[in-house]
Amino acid sequence: MVALVIAEHDNGSLKGATHHTVTAAAQCGGEVHILVAGSGCGAAAEAAAQIAGVSKVLVADAPHFADGLAENVAEQVLAIAGGYSHILAPATAYGKNILPRVAAKLDVAQISEITKVESPDTFERPIYAGNAIATVQSGDSVKVITVRGTAFDAAATGGSAAIEQVSAVADSGKSAFVGRELAKSDRPELTAAKIIVSGGRGIGSAENFKLLEPLADKLGAAMGASRAAVDAGFVPNDWQVGQTGKIVAPTLYIAVGISGAIQHLAGMKDSKTIVAINKDPEAPIFSVADYGLVGDLFEVVPQLVKELG
Repeated sequence: MVALVIAEHDNGSLKGATHHTVTAAAQCGGEVHILVAGSGCGAAAEAAAQIAGVSKVLVADAPHFADGLAENVAEQVLAIAGGYSHILAPATAYGKNILPRVAAKLDVAQISEITKVESPDTFERPIYAGNAIATVQSGDSVKVITVRGTAFDAAATGGSAAIEQVSAVADSGKSAFVGRELAKSDRPELTAAKIIVSGGRGIGSAENFKLLEPLADKLGAAMGASRAAVDAGFVPNDWQVGQTGKIVAPTLYIAVGISGAIQHLAGMKDSKTIVAINKDPEAPIFSVADYGLVGDLFEVVPQLVKELG
């Protein structure tokens, strides 16, 4: 058995989700290869070659791979898919855009957002907003899998895999890159942060969200939010944590003014330590919190910042 991991990268470096996906691939048994499809992506390929457990890095370098268009990358995956027992990608927007196309063309069922590898053909994945875990066994000749990175440790570095150039497929012409708007922040990226301070509808307004900034600054934390806070227009969409937002599992998650709807809990309940601050002692967030503080957040948060001072 040989597993192929589709690397998520920016041509210059790998995204952290790729390391977590390699861990899942290694647990499937057999060798692990990585495909780096990009333009001028030599640095990303070198980084992939240094991941422990990877035996080969395949590089498809062409201008039409520069922006990771799913139509082109999927065709490249299909061009080299023969001989692989497993094809895996991170369960990020990148992976979720590519692998369904691959699974459809291979006429196999995709197994989405796995959180555990039981055996080479059996996997666990959350269903019903994480309230139940399904064990899925696949009889397909090729397993096409997206991996929930928060469920697997990041693969270590220190490897020295061989790098091999492969023929790049032609531009499909089905889509074209138009533009990208990047949110700029001095804080850590939400899905990679070790500490997250997250606010909910209880914060009350966009102006009040600034109350959380000193706390995040003291802790060197990323800032997140519940869907209710995002829908209310308090903060940008890319702050959203939850089933329809970002799945996170930091070392410390501080939930402020978040009641704890099922959809939000699905996105953060795997955090190592959860601290909840809410004035409602019956708030569902307390059911998953390691530490709960019942109180007015407008009094508690400034006191907490003072104590951290």
